[in-house]
Amino acid sequence: MQSMDEIYQKYAQTVFRFILSKVQDSDLAEELTQETFYQAIKSSDRYDESCKISTWLCAIAKNVILTYLRKHPKHEDIEDMAIPVDSAEKDVIRSTEKTELFRKLHNVEEPYREVIYLRVFGGLSFREIGEIHGKTENWARVTFYRGKEKLRKEVENNE
Repeated sequence: MQSMDEIYQKYAQTVFRFILSKVQDSDLAEELTQETFYQAIKSSDRYDESCKISTWLCAIAKNVILTYLRKHPKHEDIEDMAIPVDSAEKDVIRSTEKTELFRKLHNVEEPYREVIYLRVFGGLSFREIGEIHGKTENWARVTFYRGKEKLRKEVENNE
């Protein structure tokens, strides 16, 4: 089997387009593509070459999508419905939430914190983040995803 970097380079766009066709949200599709390759790395020893690598990756992607949908059912936040969209109250709530999120992000250890900052606030691509750290683009993607999961757990633990 090829190295995961080679597989990622060759099939990332295919997996991304497959996921995008299912979720209709490019940001979510990118996040789920990261998760797909993370799961592929974890289960690479189970790939038996009985199907194409692209088929195997899309099967993993399908499971990643289903897992995501089970964990994140679509619903409207009651608070968002109660406050008018352009209200001062909503601005205050957003500002407070943002401040609290920065506090939580400060508790996330390196290199996750820095990768999140570079991606979200610096607007850098995963390739650029990988180059800054002397690592691969895939490393940056996986580190970003893991950092987001740590941040999510930090937020959930303090709710």
